Amino acid sequence: MQKKHSIDIPLLLTVFLLIAFGMVMISSVSVYSSFKLTSSQVAMGLLDEPNNSFYLAKHIQNAILAIFLIIAVAQTPIRIFEKYAKYIFPGTLFLLLLAFIPWIGVKYNGARGWLDFPGIPSIQPVEFVKIGLILYLAYFLKKRYSRMTLFQKWFIPYFSIFLLVAIPLALLPDFWSILIITPLVIALYFVGGGNVRYIIVSIVIACVGALGVYLIGKSSTDPDNPSKFSYISARIDRFMRNAEDVALSKDTAGDYQLQQWLIAIGSAGMSGLGFWRSIQKFGYLPEAQGDFIFSIIIEEWWFYGAIFLIAAYLFIIHRGYMIARWFKDPFAYYTAFGISTLIGIQAMVNIGVNLNVIPLTGITLPFVSYGGSSLLSLIIGVGILLALSRQADYDLIRQTNFSIFGSRNAKRIVHR
Repeated sequence: MQKKHSIDIPLLLTVFLLIAFGMVMISSVSVYSSFKLTSSQVAMGLLDEPNNSFYLAKHIQNAILAIFLIIAVAQTPIRIFEKYAKYIFPGTLFLLLLAFIPWIGVKYNGARGWLDFPGIPSIQPVEFVKIGLILYLAYFLKKRYSRMTLFQKWFIPYFSIFLLVAIPLALLPDFWSILIITPLVIALYFVGGGNVRYIIVSIVIACVGALGVYLIGKSSTDPDNPSKFSYISARIDRFMRNAEDVALSKDTAGDYQLQQWLIAIGSAGMSGLGFWRSIQKFGYLPEAQGDFIFSIIIEEWWFYGAIFLIAAYLFIIHRGYMIARWFKDPFAYYTAFGISTLIGIQAMVNIGVNLNVIPLTGITLPFVSYGGSSLLSLIIGVGILLALSRQADYDLIRQTNFSIFGSRNAKRIVHR
């Protein structure tokens, strides 16, 4: 029986620090967009007067709910996660499929990826699918360890699970979530001891699939009936141009957002404009409180804000991998590794987009951006990490030298 320990306090404090920093930034970033939104609600008779704190108030509500969630999840025993993983994943997948029902699924930025139930805020189910997928893949890896080198009994079933998520996302369409999930699935396959040849095959298949999506979108020439993939190829084409072409572009519909976030980053200098002094947040940069909050952080804080965020995410990933290495149980190990990797990939993609080294996506900055579904799903993930930290065998760290990729030959991982 595993001993109970205190939760990983450094991990918890770092996550709460990021959430608090996100609140501070949203209080600065969302003033204009809050006033604009509430003014339209006043015009429709929904509010008496406009205000500047609509998004901040919503974010505070989500943060309070996140506190209750993390407390509840952190108290949950490991065996509960493992026992119900095979039900949690289908449940989250069912929510994703509900997005295809016209009177439930709603569109945002051209993608039908949100659920709109009466009386509750909209939900983006793919955020919860990510956590459900990690739990189920950890369960799968533990149960099928002895057959991991067999193509038909391991490789095909494993990646069939991935396709259960990827196909609905492609049909929505939401290819940027597939961009997050694909490396996560491959990374778990690798640490689970998968055949290296199959890993190479899976990477090649992913690259060929991405190229196919780009070419199909590129081949659509009818502006009145574009392919579902057209927006992918358009964003990649814009990304491939040099900064001068973007700056001089007259395509206000396609290049406006890119121009504005480059202005936000380029105008900051080495020290930033100062807190609350962003110019781009006043209606110039769309989604400033969401996907592009990092650009405003750079504009106001520049070097200091970027270093703080990158250091915080690296620390969270480090603590998550440390928790993973403290377990004999493979389910706990794979779960901790998967959640930590998810946070790292999502942070890397968002920061990469804001620095214009990755094509434009709709991925939020973990724990900082406005977005209830993203915040709550990642908080559930951190809650699971904290629950695992309470139940880890800390003596193992003194018994073995272990790499985060060491599960392929580490004797301490006992597959039952």
